[in-house]
Amino acid sequence: MNLLKFLTQIRNTRETGRRSKEGTFATERREHPRYKLELPIDYSVMDGQERWGTAADASEGGLLVYLHELIEKGSFLKLEIFFPRGSELSALKAIARVVWSDSIATKMWGEYRHGLAFQAFQKENHDKLKNLLKETAEINRVQTIWRP
Repeated sequence: MNLLKFLTQIRNTRETGRRSKEGTFATERREHPRYKLELPIDYSVMDGQERWGTAADASEGGLLVYLHELIEKGSFLKLEIFFPRGSELSALKAIARVVWSDSIATKMWGEYRHGLAFQAFQKENHDKLKNLLKETAEINRVQTIWRP
């Protein structure tokens, strides 16, 4: 939509009180819904040295993670994501590819944001992820309902 058309649409809305049929809306481009969470992760790049970080949100397609180093886009990571299962700690393993990284936004705090896309799971780990996301969605729904 060009600027003139947009401004005309705003003027018409103000004058008539009605919105255009075209409207303005944002669409979600992701294939899978994201769920906010905060989980510890262990990861290793191809050098095999294990490091740690934090997952900030997750979907069936990938993760947003905070790591203490900047990892090059396109790199593959072996991940182990830890989460509570009752009174015990459970983990799921996956291979993910770095899709994007943000070196400026969090560099001051010694953390770098990375967007990861899952590449491979064993069946049992994919099922664990689905269950974790389902539980997280339910917890978020209940918290929204009971928010004071």
